[in-house]
Amino acid sequence: MSLPAESDLQRWLDSATEAALAAGAVLQHHWGNLTTIDEKGRSGDLVTEADRGAEAAVMAVLERHLPADHGILAEESGVIRDRGTDLLWAIDPLDGTTNYTHQYPFCAVSIGLLAEGEPVLGVIYDPIHRDLFRAARGLGATLNRSPIRVSTTDQLAQSLLVTGFAYDRRETPDNNYAEFCHFTHLTQGVRRGGSAAIDLAYVACGRLDGYWERGLSPWDIAAGIAIVQEAGGQVTAYDSSPLDVMSGRLLATNGQIHRAMSQTLGKVQPLVLPSLT
Repeated sequence: MSLPAESDLQRWLDSATEAALAAGAVLQHHWGNLTTIDEKGRSGDLVTEADRGAEAAVMAVLERHLPADHGILAEESGVIRDRGTDLLWAIDPLDGTTNYTHQYPFCAVSIGLLAEGEPVLGVIYDPIHRDLFRAARGLGATLNRSPIRVSTTDQLAQSLLVTGFAYDRRETPDNNYAEFCHFTHLTQGVRRGGSAAIDLAYVACGRLDGYWERGLSPWDIAAGIAIVQEAGGQVTAYDSSPLDVMSGRLLATNGQIHRAMSQTLGKVQPLVLPSLT
C-alpha cells in the first residue's frame, strides 16, 4: 500500500478533528432534547435529528477542506462521494445512537480514513465526556492531545474485555452470546458498551485489553482501528488473519492477549436461541 505523505495525513487529521468537534457540538446541543427518534428498517437501529445534524456538520467541514477526489461513505447519507479513489472517508456522526436516546453517556463521533481499504487515520470524539482520540499512521495516537498506548496485560485471566451485539442478533445463529459467556468465565469481566468507536478507543488508551464484535460497518470501526494500531495494539480478523474492514467483524487487542483471544474465538460454538417472535 502506498501511504499518503505525512504532511497530508497531518493536514487531514486536523480537518477531521475540526469536523468531529463541530459534530460534537451538535450532539451536545440535542442531548436530552430529542424530538424525533426513528427506526431505519431494522428493529433497534435508530436515527434522530442529532445523527443527521451531526453528519451535516461533519460534511460541511470536510467539503471545505478535503481534495475533490476523496471518496466519502457516511452512515446516514450513504456514499456521498464516489470518485474511484484509493482514499475513502468512513463517517459515523453518532456511534451509539440507542445510548444517546436514553441519555446513557457512551457515544461518539467517528471519522476514519481508508487508504486502499486500510485504516490510516482516525478521530473519535466523545462529546459527553469531551474525550478526543486522534491518530494517523506514523504520527502516534493521543487522547486530548496526550500520547496513549495500549495496556500491558498479558494474561486473559487478568484482562478486561468488551464486545457488542448486532441488530440481527435475535434472528441469526451467527451471534456472540456464547463467546460473551465464555470470555466472562476466562477474564476479569466483559463489558458491553454499545459504541464500537468508544470500545476501540478504550483499547487504544489501555482502559480495556481486548474487543471483538461482528455485524459492524466500516464507519463503525475505521477510525478506531487506526487509533488502536497507532497506540501499539493489534487488529485482525477473528482467526488473526489480515482484517477486511468490509467483513463486519474484528478482533482488537493490546497485542499481548491477541493469540489467546483468537484461539478462544475459534473454539466456541454459537449459542442458538429460540425465536422471540
